[in-house]
Amino acid sequence: MLAEDSIRPSFRRLLAGVRKFRREVYPGQREVYEQTLREGQRPHTLVIACADSRIDPNLLTQSDPGEIFVARNIGNIVPAYGEMLGGVSAVIEYAVAALGVQDVVVCGHTDCGAMKGLLNKKTVSAMPTVKTWLRNAEAALSIVQAQHPDLPAAATLDELVQANVVLQMNHLRTHPSVAGRMASGTLAVHGWVYDIATGMVRNYDETEKRFHEID
Repeated sequence: MLAEDSIRPSFRRLLAGVRKFRREVYPGQREVYEQTLREGQRPHTLVIACADSRIDPNLLTQSDPGEIFVARNIGNIVPAYGEMLGGVSAVIEYAVAALGVQDVVVCGHTDCGAMKGLLNKKTVSAMPTVKTWLRNAEAALSIVQAQHPDLPAAATLDELVQANVVLQMNHLRTHPSVAGRMASGTLAVHGWVYDIATGMVRNYDETEKRFHEID
């Protein structure tokens, strides 16, 4: 039992949320949860999203429990296979090889702090782990700087967010589990950019090499 006077207000909000979930939300989803226990999880999609607290893949896609498998990290980054084998690589392999997802979505977003850090490395100089992690997005920065050298800062950030999603999609394809399933036609890779201010989501068109709003 936690002593109420020792609980911070922020944690108290979490506890209140848990109580509300247990009393008001869970009962309406009970059958869904019980079915996932009986049958095991069968997600149809892996979503690789940023860890930004303003992003909620389940809310964004209106997915029920068990429908999507989610990996979140700083900058929705997917290290190329063999570069940084770890949590992200393991999630991809498990989702594709064990769970058999049919789609993988790399979801970036506007006002991304990771991309801001890439544009201004001084802001992450005191965070060596973050700085090293962002190397996996350096190619996106090089592309944007080469293609749009005179853009204002805000526009450069938007272009970088998009270029990073495309880069991580390419990194994703280097993973053996993904490459094999794509070759057999049983897996597709997608790129999204979520606009926090408007709720709009844009999908990357591989043919046109540009993002289009999902209407």
